[in-house]
Amino acid sequence: MQIQGYFDLKFEPVRDAFAALFDNPQERGAALCIQVGGETVVDLWAGTSDKAGGQAWHSDTILNVFSCTKTFTAVAALQLVAEGKLELDAPVAKIWPEFAAAGKQAVTLRQLLAHTAGVTGVRQPLAPETLYDWDAMCAALAAEAPWWTPGQAHGYSPISYGWLIGELLQRVDGRTPGRSIIARTAAPLGLDFHIGLADGEFVRVAEIARGKGSLGDAAAQRLLGVMLGEPQALSTLAFNNPPSVMTSTNKPEWRRMEQPAANGHGNARSLAGFYAGLLDGRLLDTALLAEMTREQAVGEDRTLLTRTRFGLGCMLDQPGDAGGGTFGLGPQAFGHPGAGGSLGFADPERALAFGFVTNTLGPYVLMDPRAQTLARAAGRCLAGK
Repeated sequence: MQIQGYFDLKFEPVRDAFAALFDNPQERGAALCIQVGGETVVDLWAGTSDKAGGQAWHSDTILNVFSCTKTFTAVAALQLVAEGKLELDAPVAKIWPEFAAAGKQAVTLRQLLAHTAGVTGVRQPLAPETLYDWDAMCAALAAEAPWWTPGQAHGYSPISYGWLIGELLQRVDGRTPGRSIIARTAAPLGLDFHIGLADGEFVRVAEIARGKGSLGDAAAQRLLGVMLGEPQALSTLAFNNPPSVMTSTNKPEWRRMEQPAANGHGNARSLAGFYAGLLDGRLLDTALLAEMTREQAVGEDRTLLTRTRFGLGCMLDQPGDAGGGTFGLGPQAFGHPGAGGSLGFADPERALAFGFVTNTLGPYVLMDPRAQTLARAAGRCLAGK
């Protein structure tokens, strides 16, 4: 496999580890970008961008990075907190009165960002096309009763997070959620990142497809078992109601919509650049970044059925977890994985910002072993090992 791009010679082992991904014949295409102290030390890409394997992955290829989008959304919300337009600990219903229904009158923005609000999925079956009806989804979530007493437990909101935070952004910022988030995060940093993709950009979007032959780890198998066997379980409804959520990634209407939990489109460069912007203070001041990366929820996740640890709109490292809970570097690392393998994160101890994207979906629930391997290789290079 021909590896394209640039790497600092000190990071040649990272380049070798990236190339080794393609020893697996399942691997289609991927890209990796690492910045240290704001300087790009690795910017690599390889493979193919289409399902058939005939289209080369290019320098400007972008793809759906799924939940990597969530931290962009959180940063936009926190900027509005800094501007006094949102409050972390005020009731959401202060801005969105309908949201007070069914026992949610005290739910706060902090709880939504930390996945402790209990507004994780809709119990009433929704038609597939409801996915693309913003007002209908917001109305369904506003009417929904929490799955637990808000603030008393936590459970990841894989898709509802986008409507919940996005509706607040829309109400206070006067722009659609994708426009608000991009104007506040990607645009000031010059990043090739989109929430609501223009049709003219479709030609450079990599198609997403699942890898075959791997069932993943115990956490992945546990979650899959519930989703296949328990149609009314929280986990199932959180991921699969509307039922079109899991099957839409390559569809034009999914690319066009602004769903700021899961349909951001970008590349490894844009993920690394975003986290570099957080580390150097261009997106949030020191106090708000500290609040964002402070532990807000930890323990058994009622949606993912494994241990998770959250800040505000970001996952925090679980250093003792040799599996999916660690980013693979320092214990202060924070960021967010996307379904199937993409990952963006920062390690403040090393001033390192990391972005990895792939169009070959793996089965893991949290961090993908491919990204962890690359991050650990970067750590060894920085340590001179």
